Amino acid sequence: MNHDVPGDEPATAPTAEKAEAQESEHTEAAPDAESAEVDESAEVDESAESAEVDESAEVDEEPLSELECVQREAAENHDNYLRVAAELENLRKRGARELENARKYGLERLAQALLPVRDSLQAGVAAADDSDAADNTDVESLREGKRATLRLLDAALEQAGVAEFDPEGEPFDPARHEAMTMQPSATAEPNTVLTVIQKGYLIHDRLLRPARVIVSKAPAAEGDD
Repeated sequence: MNHDVPGDEPATAPTAEKAEAQESEHTEAAPDAESAEVDESAEVDESAESAEVDESAEVDEEPLSELECVQREAAENHDNYLRVAAELENLRKRGARELENARKYGLERLAQALLPVRDSLQAGVAAADDSDAADNTDVESLREGKRATLRLLDAALEQAGVAEFDPEGEPFDPARHEAMTMQPSATAEPNTVLTVIQKGYLIHDRLLRPARVIVSKAPAAEGDD
């Protein structure tokens, strides 16, 4: 005959409740784990997408950077070309100018050496003209010979671009005149060329020899020593 022991069923009841509670906790924890896995997966996907976007941006920027380098290099080359072209043009102009100066003024030293010869010939002709023996045949022949030589010399100097200038009556110009002395004058303005002792010469537009002159000055006032 079986006799039920009081209190057996109450002992099993808490065990069932405990199992249900553990099962409920396990059920609730499962979604949390799944949610964590989903979040982690999403973060990985986002990181991967971000990396792909960054890599794509770098790939897209690479050609632009190369293009900018090429454009910059082309601009520098163009600037260098313009600078070199300007330098070559300056060299060409300077060479042409030096060649022109050599052509125009190459005979400058020769002309300077010939001017005293011309002065001497001119003085000899003037002396012969003033001589009392002007009617003498020998003196006339010598005079004509000097005149002919002087004409030939003047033609040669003119062909070389040499020109004579006589500044008498002009204002004194220290760039073209050499003042030998100053002389008081009541008729001429001060600093005016009164007398030309030796005429000046130009070779083209350059001074070959200054004119030697006497320059006027204001006369002394009455009562001055």
